[in-house]
Amino acid sequence: MRFIWMHKADRDAGADVSPSPELIAGMGILMEEMTKAGVLIAGEGLQPSSMSVRLKFSRGERSVTPGPLAGSNELLAGFAIVRMKSMEEAIEWASRLGEIAGEAVVDIGQVKEPWDLGLCPRPPDQATRFMIMLKADEKSEAGIPPTPEVMKFMNELRDGAAATDAALVSLWLQPSSKGARLRVSAGKRSVIDGPFTESKELIGGYCIVQVMSREDTFEWAVRFAQVLGSSRVGINVELDILPLYEMPHQP
Repeated sequence: MRFIWMHKADRDAGADVSPSPELIAGMGILMEEMTKAGVLIAGEGLQPSSMSVRLKFSRGERSVTPGPLAGSNELLAGFAIVRMKSMEEAIEWASRLGEIAGEAVVDIGQVKEPWDLGLCPRPPDQATRFMIMLKADEKSEAGIPPTPEVMKFMNELRDGAAATDAALVSLWLQPSSKGARLRVSAGKRSVIDGPFTESKELIGGYCIVQVMSREDTFEWAVRFAQVLGSSRVGINVELDILPLYEMPHQP
């Protein structure tokens, strides 16, 4: 079983405050343990929303809103991680997705790389990775999978990855009724089962795991939240945990 959890951006992430050395070290230890246990598929943070763009598609028209972004409906139906030369190129790809999806909202966030954290120099001529996020709507929340047209587009993007190195991953999330929201604060934790009526906090990052059960997911997610929360006094950590659809061409 594959699950994703997405943690919400806190005030420091929104203000582009670099994570502390303690947080980087603690998260590195946890990621290494998850890798050795064979459960970690991917996990990354996003740059602040000031480096993001929101696209809205309605009645054949597209609007483009540069960051910083305000949270509105931050539930996701699916997303892709792509490597592009610029935000403009990412907008072109995201616009194709939005046009195929129809009435849609698509956010484009920039992935935080090791060199952004000061862990290594940026390689020369390194393209930028972006997270293209298709927001959930009534259909996706009702458990209706993406349309064949949307899947065809994503598969075409993935099929060209070997030649263009553009698409790195594409994933589709099951509705929030299948998931849960984990909150950890001051050593206490609570779990709220879906569906979620709203999620207005912007996404700060994600982690994808492959586990034997939902309970296994929560064990790792709680540890993740504890590491994230231990770096700052008074921080409330909130994770949305959702199962993934198992579809062809997914990693």
